[in-house]
Amino acid sequence: MDLNADLGEGFGRWTLTDDDALLACVTSANVACGFHAGDASVMRRVCDAAAANGVRIGAQVSYRDLAGFGRRSMDVPPAELTAETAYQIGALRVFAEAAGATVSYVKPHGALYNRVVRDEDQAAAVVAGVRLAGGRLAVLGLPGSRLLAHAAAAGLPAVEEAFADRAYTPQGTLVPRDRPGAVVHDADAVVRRSVGMAVYRAVTGADGTRVPVSARSLCLHGDTPGAAALARRVRTALEEAGVSVRAFT
Repeated sequence: MDLNADLGEGFGRWTLTDDDALLACVTSANVACGFHAGDASVMRRVCDAAAANGVRIGAQVSYRDLAGFGRRSMDVPPAELTAETAYQIGALRVFAEAAGATVSYVKPHGALYNRVVRDEDQAAAVVAGVRLAGGRLAVLGLPGSRLLAHAAAAGLPAVEEAFADRAYTPQGTLVPRDRPGAVVHDADAVVRRSVGMAVYRAVTGADGTRVPVSARSLCLHGDTPGAAALARRVRTALEEAGVSVRAFT
């Protein structure tokens, strides 16, 4: 099982994620590319640290929404979204290659992530942007999403992921963040859910039912309090359960 986390979510003097501590635990880093967070200095620093730790680098692309942290849905024309996706990948690729690494995959962030679960046009536009950027990058997303369907149709590696700290609907989608209980804050529960997803391929949904989970990567949000300590606990629990923790790329 791969462990991924959202990193580089700072801007200028403002920081949100404990990037160095998380990079000691995760195997893949979803790096903000400047549209919801991150700037040139942040991207360079995170890429340098990821390369030094042997962590795979992924472009976390977003709607252009610094003020809303990329969590506000926007009606961006498909051609514009394609160009902006490629633009973000290209920006991160400069710093990844300067660090002696490369951008290995792409993962949408926030509102864009949720939108491309069902929206054909936006999902196709993101995949077109990945193709425009070149390199046959893997695409990381929710199982059953239109994003992964379009990625697979385009010949790109489509990688399913799960969320240890997010509540699930009975249909296997994420409970929207504006609803109570959407984020799981209890650390013990997050650890139990992580092992359950990796070993038993299932999680308890928000309504108490058993929800099947198919995933090669497990996401831990870097902006939650105590994220680095929680990531260490999750990795230890997975390894003790006999799960091999390694990057999917």
